[in-house]
Amino acid sequence: MERPQAQDRAAYAHFSTITTRWMDNDIYGHVNNVTYYSYFDTAVNRYLIEAGVLDIHQGEVIGLVIETHCNYFAPLEFPRNVDAGIRLGHIGKSSVRYEIGLFDEGAPQTAAVGHFVHVYVDRATRRPVALPEPFLKALQALRMP
Repeated sequence: MERPQAQDRAAYAHFSTITTRWMDNDIYGHVNNVTYYSYFDTAVNRYLIEAGVLDIHQGEVIGLVIETHCNYFAPLEFPRNVDAGIRLGHIGKSSVRYEIGLFDEGAPQTAAVGHFVHVYVDRATRRPVALPEPFLKALQALRMP
Protein backbone atom coordinates (compact mmCIF):
# COMPACT_ATOMS: atom_id res chain seq x y z
CA MET A 1 0.00 0.00 0.00
CA GLU A 2 1.34 3.41 -0.98
CA ARG A 3 1.88 5.91 1.81
CA PRO A 4 -0.57 8.89 1.61
CA GLN A 5 0.97 12.20 0.55
CA ALA A 6 -0.02 15.84 0.99
CA GLN A 7 -1.61 17.32 -2.14
CA ASP A 8 -1.45 20.61 -4.00
CA ARG A 9 -4.37 23.00 -4.41
CA ALA A 10 -4.60 22.12 -8.10
CA ALA A 11 -5.93 18.70 -7.07
CA TYR A 12 -9.28 20.19 -6.02
CA ALA A 13 -12.18 21.61 -8.04
CA HIS A 14 -13.89 23.89 -5.51
CA PHE A 15 -12.79 25.77 -2.39
CA SER A 16 -14.54 27.30 0.56
CA THR A 17 -13.14 28.95 3.66
CA ILE A 18 -13.90 27.69 7.14
CA THR A 19 -13.04 29.79 10.18
CA THR A 20 -11.56 27.84 13.04
CA ARG A 21 -13.16 28.30 16.44
CA TRP A 22 -11.68 28.53 19.93
CA MET A 23 -13.30 25.22 20.81
CA ASP A 24 -11.64 23.48 17.84
CA ASN A 25 -8.21 23.50 19.51
CA ASP A 26 -7.30 20.75 21.92
CA ILE A 27 -4.97 20.84 24.90
CA TYR A 28 -1.99 20.34 22.58
CA GLY A 29 -2.64 23.68 20.87
CA HIS A 30 -3.90 22.49 17.50
CA VAL A 31 -7.25 21.58 15.97
CA ASN A 32 -8.37 18.23 17.37
CA ASN A 33 -8.45 15.37 14.89
CA VAL A 34 -12.22 14.79 15.13
CA THR A 35 -12.89 18.40 14.10
CA TYR A 36 -11.42 17.72 10.65
CA TYR A 37 -14.43 15.53 9.91
CA SER A 38 -16.72 18.43 10.79
CA TYR A 39 -14.79 20.59 8.33
CA PHE A 40 -15.28 17.92 5.63
CA ASP A 41 -19.02 17.86 6.27
CA THR A 42 -19.22 21.66 6.33
CA ALA A 43 -17.37 22.09 3.03
CA VAL A 44 -19.44 19.52 1.11
CA ASN A 45 -22.83 20.52 2.50
CA ARG A 46 -22.10 24.22 1.99
CA TYR A 47 -21.29 23.47 -1.65
CA LEU A 48 -24.51 21.48 -2.14
CA ILE A 49 -26.66 24.12 -0.42
CA GLU A 50 -25.08 26.96 -2.43
CA ALA A 51 -25.53 24.93 -5.64
CA GLY A 52 -29.25 24.77 -4.80
CA VAL A 53 -29.48 20.97 -4.66
CA LEU A 54 -29.65 20.35 -0.90
CA ASP A 55 -32.50 21.67 1.23
CA ILE A 56 -31.56 20.62 4.74
CA HIS A 57 -34.98 21.48 6.17
CA GLN A 58 -37.55 20.40 3.56
CA GLY A 59 -35.73 18.42 0.86
CA GLU A 60 -37.03 14.96 0.05
CA VAL A 61 -33.52 13.59 -0.50
CA ILE A 62 -30.81 13.72 2.19
CA GLY A 63 -27.31 12.28 2.42
CA LEU A 64 -26.26 9.88 5.17
CA VAL A 65 -22.55 9.37 5.81
CA ILE A 66 -21.57 5.69 5.61
CA GLU A 67 -17.77 5.96 5.44
CA THR A 68 -15.09 8.46 6.46
CA HIS A 69 -11.30 8.58 6.37
CA CYS A 70 -8.57 11.16 7.03
CA ASN A 71 -4.78 11.38 6.75
CA TYR A 72 -3.02 14.18 8.64
CA PHE A 73 0.16 15.93 7.45
CA ALA A 74 0.40 19.23 9.36
CA PRO A 75 -1.49 20.84 12.23
CA LEU A 76 -4.25 23.42 11.85
CA GLU A 77 -4.79 25.98 14.60
CA PHE A 78 -7.14 28.59 16.00
CA PRO A 79 -7.28 31.49 15.14
CA ARG A 80 -6.77 30.71 11.46
CA ASN A 81 -8.87 30.10 8.40
CA VAL A 82 -8.91 26.73 6.68
CA ASP A 83 -9.32 26.46 2.90
CA ALA A 84 -11.33 23.32 2.19
CA GLY A 85 -10.93 21.92 -1.31
CA ILE A 86 -13.40 19.34 -2.58
CA ARG A 87 -13.55 17.11 -5.61
CA LEU A 88 -15.65 14.22 -6.80
CA GLY A 89 -14.18 10.81 -6.09
CA HIS A 90 -16.98 8.60 -7.39
CA ILE A 91 -20.68 8.77 -8.27
CA GLY A 92 -22.87 5.70 -7.91
CA LYS A 93 -26.60 5.36 -8.44
CA SER A 94 -27.40 6.66 -4.95
CA SER A 95 -23.99 7.37 -3.45
CA VAL A 96 -21.18 9.88 -3.79
CA ARG A 97 -17.60 9.76 -2.57
CA TYR A 98 -16.37 13.27 -1.81
CA GLU A 99 -12.64 13.86 -1.47
CA ILE A 100 -11.56 16.80 0.65
CA GLY A 101 -8.26 18.56 1.22
CA LEU A 102 -7.81 20.93 4.15
CA PHE A 103 -5.22 23.68 3.74
CA ASP A 104 -3.97 26.16 6.28
CA GLU A 105 -5.00 29.51 4.79
CA GLY A 106 -2.74 30.25 1.82
CA ALA A 107 -0.64 27.08 2.23
CA PRO A 108 0.30 25.33 -1.03
CA GLN A 109 -0.21 21.77 0.29
CA THR A 110 -2.83 20.02 2.37
CA ALA A 111 -2.61 19.77 6.12
CA ALA A 112 -5.02 16.82 5.79
CA VAL A 113 -6.77 14.84 3.07
CA GLY A 114 -9.78 12.65 3.48
CA HIS A 115 -13.02 11.44 2.05
CA PHE A 116 -16.50 10.55 3.02
CA VAL A 117 -19.26 8.68 1.27
CA HIS A 118 -22.85 9.86 1.34
CA VAL A 119 -25.69 7.53 0.44
CA TYR A 120 -28.67 9.60 -0.63
CA VAL A 121 -31.96 8.46 0.80
CA ASP A 122 -35.59 9.46 0.95
CA ARG A 123 -35.99 11.67 4.04
CA ALA A 124 -39.12 9.83 5.23
CA THR A 125 -38.30 6.18 4.47
CA ARG A 126 -34.48 6.35 4.75
CA ARG A 127 -34.28 4.07 1.70
CA PRO A 128 -31.67 4.82 -1.00
CA VAL A 129 -32.86 6.82 -3.99
CA ALA A 130 -31.31 7.62 -7.36
CA LEU A 131 -29.52 10.94 -7.43
CA PRO A 132 -31.79 13.63 -8.94
CA GLU A 133 -30.67 15.19 -12.24
CA PRO A 134 -29.98 18.69 -10.78
CA PHE A 135 -27.83 17.03 -8.14
CA LEU A 136 -25.84 15.15 -10.79
CA LYS A 137 -25.25 18.42 -12.66
CA ALA A 138 -23.94 20.12 -9.51
CA LEU A 139 -21.60 17.20 -8.88
CA GLN A 140 -20.12 17.44 -12.37
CA ALA A 141 -18.52 20.75 -11.38
CA LEU A 142 -16.50 18.81 -8.79
CA ARG A 143 -14.95 16.45 -11.34
CA MET A 144 -11.24 16.77 -11.94
CA PRO A 145 -9.77 16.13 -15.40
